[in-house]
Amino acid sequence: MLKMILIGLAAAIVVFVMIVALRPSAFRIARSATMAAPPAAPFAQVNDFHNWAGWNPFQKADPGATLTYSGPSSGPGAGLAWSGNREVGEGRMTITETRPNELVRIKLEFLKPFAATNVAEFTFEPRGSETAVTWSMAGENNFMARGMGLFMDFDKLIGDQFTKGLADMKGIVESGARS
Repeated sequence: MLKMILIGLAAAIVVFVMIVALRPSAFRIARSATMAAPPAAPFAQVNDFHNWAGWNPFQKADPGATLTYSGPSSGPGAGLAWSGNREVGEGRMTITETRPNELVRIKLEFLKPFAATNVAEFTFEPRGSETAVTWSMAGENNFMARGMGLFMDFDKLIGDQFTKGLADMKGIVESGARS
């Protein structure tokens, strides 16, 4: 009887490992919001990490986190390192590319609780007197992250934060446009 239980357990583990191994490793999460302002307004919010405190939900999750800015104040080479509570962890991000009023690309390095390197992008698309802003993150999931993805909806968890951040950015950008 014990032998049958062990064989069944081993078979279940093998099936689980196969399912995880066959899951796609690449991911992309994206959310968009339309803002009643020209592209320059949201671009300025994103291209300078000093502006992120007003709208970035990850910074709001731990107002006591230690933030360290490096490089130029904005644009390529600008950096922000953070160390915070369990919810925000530790990491750094560096702007790697900008196209004024069109794109900000960021290298996003998570150090704790899990190490990962991803790419975040913000795009700004003019639509008449408004701008469609898209916040995305893409990268590769390791085996452990693919396994966790069976039980957690990362698109929803992270995407919900992107939606909150874009809504807060919209409030800032639109109040500035009315001023």
